[in-house]
Amino acid sequence: MTKLMLYLLWGARVVAAVIMLQTLFFKFTGAAESVYIFSTLGVEPWGRIGAGVVELIASILILLPRTSWVGAGLALGVMLGAIGSHLTILGIAVQGDGGYLFVLALVVAVCSLIVLVLTRTQWLLVLTGVVASVSGAKSSRLNV
Repeated sequence: MTKLMLYLLWGARVVAAVIMLQTLFFKFTGAAESVYIFSTLGVEPWGRIGAGVVELIASILILLPRTSWVGAGLALGVMLGAIGSHLTILGIAVQGDGGYLFVLALVVAVCSLIVLVLTRTQWLLVLTGVVASVSGAKSSRLNV
């Protein structure tokens, strides 16, 4: 990996983690905007707390080199849910924020994709092992 790619990887990891960690305060303290969002989605308070826990785990994992791809995958999943909620239920702007939360979700999603692309050798190796393991188990069951 070139120095530029390494800087890009670290930058994407830090930006995604900082954004997710920063929003945890609002989720875990029950800030009015967070309560409004998750009430509108019909999952208050457990959806808010659950999303916060997953974002906390993703933030920690994305900062650790060996698990950054796992954190990026978790973060991407949560952000795709957030983006989908904005596009279908909440609207781009929530309570007059001018689309700020929507943009933050997009930034975290893009950063997560960058991490996944730059760490693809790690997770493709794991994926290949899982697929080989599953197909090996299926073939052994067929031979019984």
